[in-house]
Amino acid sequence: MRIGRVATLSDTGRRRLRNEDAYVCDPPLFAIADGMGGAQAGEVASRLAAAAIAEGERGGLGEDDVAELVRAANASVYRHAVENPSAAGMGTTVTVAVVDEAAGSVVIGHVGDSRAYRIRDEELEQLTADHSLVAELVRTGRLTPEQAVGHPHRSVITRAVGTEPSVDVDTFTLEAVHGDLYLLCSDGLTDMVSDADILGVADAAGREPDSVARMLVESANRAGGDDNITVVVFEVTEGEPRPETPTLEQAEPAPEPEAESPAPPVRRRGAGKGGRALAVIGLLAVVAVALLVVWWSVKR
Repeated sequence: MRIGRVATLSDTGRRRLRNEDAYVCDPPLFAIADGMGGAQAGEVASRLAAAAIAEGERGGLGEDDVAELVRAANASVYRHAVENPSAAGMGTTVTVAVVDEAAGSVVIGHVGDSRAYRIRDEELEQLTADHSLVAELVRTGRLTPEQAVGHPHRSVITRAVGTEPSVDVDTFTLEAVHGDLYLLCSDGLTDMVSDADILGVADAAGREPDSVARMLVESANRAGGDDNITVVVFEVTEGEPRPETPTLEQAEPAPEPEAESPAPPVRRRGAGKGGRALAVIGLLAVVAVALLVVWWSVKR
């Protein structure tokens, strides 16, 4: 079993000025964080958490290892809030997925109301439980799922990374099956697009990660785009684990390329090849006129 195609996309949405989401896409490690807090504190919290997860001590591929990554993110965000009074109360959701190709499994770590989904065969399954007030009311039977949709307090979360010195992390392990498509997303998607529509979009996109990510963000924006929208999509396929895939403990930055990669295409607003040709013709015309003036002066 191995990781197949992957895709990420993050969008500010239609109503927010800043993007307070952050993500990690470093196979076999994937994560998403949705920050909260006044001023720019939410943006800082999510990026601190993502950086801590991406750069933290990576001891293995198990549930304890994933929980430790989230706890490292919690320590980073909490420390920043203590040292910077203007950021008091900052926090972020965190949802992590780590694929163990050799074992054929996916480990999930989770705090908050960002979500992990899995599409298998014809079914979309929400893997994580929202740590939110409305979700708790639904779980205890005090609200129906229909009443939860559009509830005025649906964004109130009951557990976050960085708001306390320590944090409880939900962790669990799933068997990976060929053809599985995993989706990590912020609530900017799920508040705008229902589970049934997420599955419909994925099917319409042929379950190709790049197309799925793009079409989901477009769907959320068409529905209003009330919040930042971030999606991380990856697939599981058949095949031997990639020999170059390190364990988390051994992960190292990729070596620098020996040669510079080609520059991206540039939209030119000045003269292109045709413009340069016209400039040469114009220069020759000026020179010819100057020579004619000199010749005429000599003749006189």
